[in-house]
Amino acid sequence: MKKNIWIIILLSIIAVAAGIFYIYHCTSQSSQSSQVKKAKYHCPMHPDYVSDKPGECPICGMNLVKNEDKATETPATGSQPKKEKKILYYRNPMDPSVTSPSFMKDSMGMDYIPVYEKENSTASEVSGVQVNPNQQQLIGVKIGIVQKRDLILEIRASGRVAFDPDLYVAQTGYIEALKSSTAAENISESSLKEQSKSLLEASRRKLYLQGMTDSEVDELGKAGQADDSLYYPGKSPTAWIYAAIYADEASAVRPGQKVSFESPSFPGKVFHGEVSGIAPVLDSQSRTIRVRVKVDDKEKILRGEIFGSATIDVDLGEKLAVPEDAVLDSGTRQIVHVVHDDVFEVKEVRLGAKARGYYEVLSGLQEGDKVVVSGNFLIDAESRLEGAGK
Repeated sequence: MKKNIWIIILLSIIAVAAGIFYIYHCTSQSSQSSQVKKAKYHCPMHPDYVSDKPGECPICGMNLVKNEDKATETPATGSQPKKEKKILYYRNPMDPSVTSPSFMKDSMGMDYIPVYEKENSTASEVSGVQVNPNQQQLIGVKIGIVQKRDLILEIRASGRVAFDPDLYVAQTGYIEALKSSTAAENISESSLKEQSKSLLEASRRKLYLQGMTDSEVDELGKAGQADDSLYYPGKSPTAWIYAAIYADEASAVRPGQKVSFESPSFPGKVFHGEVSGIAPVLDSQSRTIRVRVKVDDKEKILRGEIFGSATIDVDLGEKLAVPEDAVLDSGTRQIVHVVHDDVFEVKEVRLGAKARGYYEVLSGLQEGDKVVVSGNFLIDAESRLEGAGK
């Protein structure tokens, strides 16, 4: 009889212990499920960090982004389990153009993001990522328009106020040769005429070699005197500036283009002028070409050999242009994010000259395209997050 009582007591203890374990297990799962459901915000750059309220990511300081409703939905009872999608490849979190067939980390220790196969599509298809307006506002997305603009290319070069007595002497020699040639026209002796013509042609060639153009030489002949500012800057209301440009920039520079000159010797003051001529040869030591600029100096304050910086404005005309901030350059290719109804699609572009905050578009975009000019990296992070969650 006592033996049966002990058996009943033992079974009762086991039943109570099992009940306690069951209640604890259910409560723990319910608590974990509640915490998951409460986690309604995540970091765009660190998807593993979640929170039940808005705020900033403790890792990078970025504003948390609200989860999509579809991320918290649970499958209906009796529905078919979602088929696990195949991972096509992994991509660098900071540079989408860099991919890997297997999981790895980048140089900063960040995990490569898996890219999953999409339903009814192939790996070669290009698709965009949809970001709702609330998310766009949170991550600071701003949109620009691709359109035709009058582009002005700025060529910046080191410059100095000319002190060039050799050119002054060459100009003086040309003036004298011109006078002699004119006087020889009235002489019947043909040999003297030929000699004066040869002397005039030689002095003209010497001016060419020093960078003067045909129009400048003709103007010099009409003026009848050499430019004193070449050896005595500050004597006349104009001054000559020599600017050094690189060989690949020379094809864009033409006489008559607007130029501004600034020097630390005169803080805040800008001297305006235009290109007068371009030297025909490359300097063998600096590997640059000398551009001669004539600027206004009504105050007569410029002095020879004063250094500064010159900016030459090159009018490229009306070109299709994209804002500079819209372009992401990986070093091997240039991309932009094009927007269509809140869908952001990556497009590779080919660009021309950079001109005052814009790039000339050679291919990849059309007039009227909307592109992201702020929040580019975060849009790409959002696309990686969505790709990882599918």
